[in-house]
Amino acid sequence: MNNSQPDVLRTDESKTLKDYLNLIRVNIVPIVLISLTSLIISIVYSVNAINIYKSTTVLKLSKPKGSILESPLMPEFSDFGSDRFIANEIEILKSYSVREKVAKTLIDTFNTVQDKSKFAIIVAKEDEEGAVPKLKNINAIIKAISGVSIDQKRGLDIVEISVESPSPYEAALMANVYADAYRSINLYYNRQQMINVKDFLEDQRREKLNDLNDSENRLRLYQEKGGIVALPEQANALIGQLTDFESQKNAAKIELTIAENNLKEYRSELEKQNPRLKDYLESLAGEPYFLSLQTQIAQLKTQKDIALANNPIAQKKDEIVREFDTKIADLQAKVDLEIKKKRAGIFASSPEEIRLLSQKLFEEEVKYQSVRASYTELNKIVNDYERKFNQLPNRTIDLARLQREQSAFEKLYLLVEQKYQESVINEQSTPGNVLIVDQARIPITHSKPNRTLIVIVGFVLGLGMAFGFAFVRAYFDTTIKTPEDIQKRNINVLAWIPQIEGVLLDKEYEFIVYKKPNSIPSEAFRALRTRIQFSKIEQEKLKTILVTSSTPQEGKTTISVNLAGSFANSGKKTLILDCDLRKPRLHTVFKAKRYPGFVDHFFGQATIEEITRKSDLDNLYYITAGTIPPNPSEILGSSQMQDLLVKLKEEYDMIVIDSPPIIAVTDSEILSSITDGTLLVTSANTTEIELMKMSVDLLSHERATFLGVILNNFTYRSGYGSYYKYYYYYSKPKDGKDKSRNLKTLKTS
Repeated sequence: MNNSQPDVLRTDESKTLKDYLNLIRVNIVPIVLISLTSLIISIVYSVNAINIYKSTTVLKLSKPKGSILESPLMPEFSDFGSDRFIANEIEILKSYSVREKVAKTLIDTFNTVQDKSKFAIIVAKEDEEGAVPKLKNINAIIKAISGVSIDQKRGLDIVEISVESPSPYEAALMANVYADAYRSINLYYNRQQMINVKDFLEDQRREKLNDLNDSENRLRLYQEKGGIVALPEQANALIGQLTDFESQKNAAKIELTIAENNLKEYRSELEKQNPRLKDYLESLAGEPYFLSLQTQIAQLKTQKDIALANNPIAQKKDEIVREFDTKIADLQAKVDLEIKKKRAGIFASSPEEIRLLSQKLFEEEVKYQSVRASYTELNKIVNDYERKFNQLPNRTIDLARLQREQSAFEKLYLLVEQKYQESVINEQSTPGNVLIVDQARIPITHSKPNRTLIVIVGFVLGLGMAFGFAFVRAYFDTTIKTPEDIQKRNINVLAWIPQIEGVLLDKEYEFIVYKKPNSIPSEAFRALRTRIQFSKIEQEKLKTILVTSSTPQEGKTTISVNLAGSFANSGKKTLILDCDLRKPRLHTVFKAKRYPGFVDHFFGQATIEEITRKSDLDNLYYITAGTIPPNPSEILGSSQMQDLLVKLKEEYDMIVIDSPPIIAVTDSEILSSITDGTLLVTSANTTEIELMKMSVDLLSHERATFLGVILNNFTYRSGYGSYYKYYYYYSKPKDGKDKSRNLKTLKTS
């Protein structure tokens, strides 16, 4: 190291790779401990973690055909709202109703299965090992299965139901039960309209069968009572035509009732969302133009039936059918065109969430008006035939009425029976929009935990925490660590003194230049002595050296004693003076009594010869503090103190003065003004940078006696790992002889 401060010092605060490596080297112990702790915790956790098995059911959802809300009414919009539909179905999957159905099925399965150990989620934990698992209540099971994963594959109509459980059997069972429960509920929703129609027709079927049986009994009783009476051919034809139209009328009435029920349901649903739109749709379906077209169609149909009944010739019947069908088709085309226009208008103007319902309601309104028109026309025809029937001879009218009733009820029953069977077939043939693509299977291997990943993540997390600890610690740690921390503040570093091994356990090692002259710290003190000697050009003036520090416990007494010993080893008659009149320690280093000492001489209680003592080291003398006075600052700043130093300079080549910390009291500041040179001791990882700067400011007065800073307790291994081996090589003794050299290579810049 140069004897004076370099011209240019590095003041850049930016961190280099070397700084980060040094930071890691300094904190290697906590880094290793934190990393190993995290690694051990992750290993213990991964070893003791319970195996979790995952089973998945794959469903394909498609928009249903003919549903009240989802059925597309226009081909060009067949895929409209597909994503919204899937999202709605997923919410249904997560609903309480589905979970409740699943919970009930799981309870039944648990009671059926003999091996209760196959269950984990739906059973309560038992305190006793080996006890029979106890089933949770239904509310607890519903809550437990709320964590089932239900996800849509992006861009597809595929939904996956995944269940995780410590039991592979339970995971597969729950996934399959969940899918089956949802499919059954979905089928019920899709078939609900068909079920309502079927239930209504079943009631009508039962009622019409009873009416048919009653009419047959009445006819049988009449025949048994009055004998069999043969009706004329004209009466039979009239009864046949009347019963045909009467059965058509009753069938139309049933269809009208079904349409009224459906319409009531649609209106109720739409009224919840938009009452004004409901009234508007009713007015559209009831427009006179619509009613006129539907009435004309109904009239043509009844006229065709009458014409067919009055013309028994087959060729004539074909001509009549073609003629009337052409007229009906023309009118129906006009109706369909108007319906298409109205539907397009509704689709364009209605809000998105009620478009389909609005169009369905409009269609049902149109259908209702059409059926009602047909029923009205059939009712007129039946009334007309009733008048003709009442004109039959009195002797045949009773039998004709009974036969008419029996025939009408028979035809009506057959018609209702046919429609009922059709509704049953339609209900069973109406598919749901759920297809189970893959059933959940019992997994062979567990999906969680990934023990290798846990250990790796734990180790990486531990490293991250360890390095984070090091960087946070360094960020909030404002103490001095390396000589560069001092040089960056444009403060001269005279030397750094390594930690003295064993000094904490045995104070004998504190006077290291005497106890171990060949040690590394002793070599550092010799380097310090050399730099002090060359720190001023006029060397004869540098005879009194003040040693102070910023705060206590930074090693200034140790530095003072060993620096004085180093001067003594160089052949200079050296005196060390303890001017720390508040907490003196010099007498403890030399194992001597504190008094008589420096203060006692001031008050005339002892001579200089009496207070000056010789140490075991040649050329080294010391003066203890003596009796602690109440006013140390006044004593140190007195003229007697200056006279004492002048007298001591005449007798000794070097005088080293140990003083109290400069931040705490003003003693050191006073002494620095009457000495030739001042040294500030700092301790690595102890001295605050701001306190050091404040101390330097206090010592940098007009006399310019401040020589520089000494970094004490510096660890070469942590600060300069590669340099340490060379330093140690040139400093260690060999064959009992001191091979150490003047360590001029101990540079700080």
